[in-house]
Amino acid sequence: MRFVLKRLDVLRDLPAKKPANLGIKSDKTKLFVPLFPVKEKVHIDAVLGSVLLRKSPRSRRISIRVHPVRGIIVSMPSVVPFIVGVAFLESRREWALAALQRASAQDSALPEGETVESLRTLAKAELPGRLKAFADRYGFRYNRLTIKHNTSNWGSCSSKGNINLNLNLMRVPVPLQDYILLHELTHLRQANHGPAFHAELERLLADHFSRNREDPDFQPFLPMIAASRAQYPYTRTLERAIKTYRPV
Repeated sequence: MRFVLKRLDVLRDLPAKKPANLGIKSDKTKLFVPLFPVKEKVHIDAVLGSVLLRKSPRSRRISIRVHPVRGIIVSMPSVVPFIVGVAFLESRREWALAALQRASAQDSALPEGETVESLRTLAKAELPGRLKAFADRYGFRYNRLTIKHNTSNWGSCSSKGNINLNLNLMRVPVPLQDYILLHELTHLRQANHGPAFHAELERLLADHFSRNREDPDFQPFLPMIAASRAQYPYTRTLERAIKTYRPV
């Protein structure tokens, strides 16, 4: 499959004005049609309900995303038949159902008024001390920490070493909170999300989880991390888990 995708990438990048190179007859009276247009299909699952199957030339593998508003989306490479995407969904139906239920529960309990202020108070009481503890343990130095309420991200790190954390972190499991804290601290050394960033973050997460293997909050994530085939299993597992939540 990797060879096929690589070969198809080469074909896709060929100039549109030379269709003969692709083995396609030229017709100057017709508009050029992209080699791999995005295609979508709605699949009705007996348990999950309506699921959007989406083909895209940008996809390199089959993946599932769960959104509290848009629902479940299965993305796949253009060359993969829809039936393969359905089979992939069925093999992960239990995970998708649990993620959908969590997302729906969040969406039905959006924080407003006093709830936001309660989360802000809780976040200010807990997050600064934990961020400092991570920084001291792993040798980071940051300038200022600010607790914010926004819907665009869970946290950020500026070029001046200032870290922002979303108060809605208090609504997700502790291991995912720690993932975001370590993620932003790693940006103090690696500004982008390149290989060096992922390698550094993976090292920190592996050490942190090894220190908390007996903690009940961490144990649900351990089997998923162990089963991951990703190059960076800790990072990939927690990244996928945090995407089942959303800042509100």
